[in-house]
Amino acid sequence: MRHHGTLCFVLGGLLLASCGGAPAPPVKPNILFIAIDDLNDWVGPLGGHPQAQTPHMDRLAARGTTFVNAHTQSPLCNPSRTSIMTGLRPSTTGVYGLRPWFREVEELKGVVTMPQYFASNGYSTYSGGKIYHGRYGRAATDNEFHHLGPPSSVGARPEKKLVATPQNHSLMDWGVFPHKDEEKGDWQVASWAVELLEGDLKGDLDQPFYLTVGFFLPHVPCYVTQQWYDMYPEETVQLPPMQRGDRDDTPRFSWYLHWILPEPRLKFLEEAGEWKNLVRSYLASISFVDSQVGRVLDALDASGHAEDTLVVLWSDHGWHLGEKAITGKNTLWDRSTRVPLIFAGPGVGKGQKVSSPAELLDIYPTLGELAGLPAQSALEGHSLAPQLADPQAPREWPAITTHNHDNHGIRTENWRYIHYADGSEELYDMVNDPNEWNNLAGDPAHLEALEEHRRMMPPASAKPVPGSAARILLWENGQANWETKDIGAGDPIPEL
Repeated sequence: MRHHGTLCFVLGGLLLASCGGAPAPPVKPNILFIAIDDLNDWVGPLGGHPQAQTPHMDRLAARGTTFVNAHTQSPLCNPSRTSIMTGLRPSTTGVYGLRPWFREVEELKGVVTMPQYFASNGYSTYSGGKIYHGRYGRAATDNEFHHLGPPSSVGARPEKKLVATPQNHSLMDWGVFPHKDEEKGDWQVASWAVELLEGDLKGDLDQPFYLTVGFFLPHVPCYVTQQWYDMYPEETVQLPPMQRGDRDDTPRFSWYLHWILPEPRLKFLEEAGEWKNLVRSYLASISFVDSQVGRVLDALDASGHAEDTLVVLWSDHGWHLGEKAITGKNTLWDRSTRVPLIFAGPGVGKGQKVSSPAELLDIYPTLGELAGLPAQSALEGHSLAPQLADPQAPREWPAITTHNHDNHGIRTENWRYIHYADGSEELYDMVNDPNEWNNLAGDPAHLEALEEHRRMMPPASAKPVPGSAARILLWENGQANWETKDIGAGDPIPEL
């Protein structure tokens, strides 16, 4: 059994006993793993939007360490989550699209995922909501978790779409309509986690727990109840900074990365008068999901396990709200790659911020090291334990984001470099140009920085795995060739 109750030990020939009081820390810490879908840096600890209200993420950051320069490995759900849970880069797995489930790929069937790793080291594993993409990992034959909670869901929906968007996709919608917070899928996921922490996970356990809680919002449709919408009055809500003609100095190739999903252009948002409504709905959705994070953290505190539980909170990728003339993800700029990444618990410094680059695939080796488990040699991330102990500890690796075949973004502490499959490039001085408005790739004065970041590129990119549900652009012999799989079959190349 875990060391709860009476603790007796021998020291210098004397038998010492401590009875009652708070439970002694377990040999292995528990893990609370909180995932949030499509959440960019519009949270208090990152300051991505000055009006964002996230008190519960703020308090988690106060009792832990925030990586303010953390980035996803892919700005798309399935490849990002595949990378996080396997500890492997998209350029290694070849999983670039919304499909397939990586266990369907012959070469990846034997990969040891994070939950499997913790299970093999004595942990009882639980999962509710969205951890893998969609319902991946939830079949009985997947063997990813011991116990499954509710799946991810939107929950209550209006009788008809609130916004008529191009392509009129059911997910691309936002706004307020009469419903209750308790009717949302995220409320149900949080309630499941709360019940576990108040019940089975509260008392003595034979095993430490690895509890994953995945929230859907602020992923579209961004439906909110009136109380959250009213937190951001229309007359005062601030639109994100945007420069007209921002794409004039970016390669045409950059458009080919994000067009396949039903994500409206800025032109539509402005012409339809929906830009401010979208920003309000996204901010309101963030505040709602923050409240659900708060419910789970409150339950953890009440369980008596707050001091012996490692908490990590992350988002799978960011999201544009008009910047760079688009809505959505699927780019290699900071708005799409920068994400919240917060650790708290034993071995983690409190109230710290780390500015050196971090990657989401660093979560796997970091949790393993903090838990004192045998290292996984196959992982491509690097433990963040040195930075959790000392935010000034040196970090030699950049953050690398890959989207589709042979397109990479390199983020260092002061620079963003992008290399596209056709050889075109972008370079941004993130200190003096945090909005990435001035592409310096063609400026001879920055050739040294350009060459330094070119050397940080992944050595090679795996070809897309069979069954990729995306339109993958292959650049061969100076020509663009589209490999069409499932989603988007037969669609024409868009007019830009």
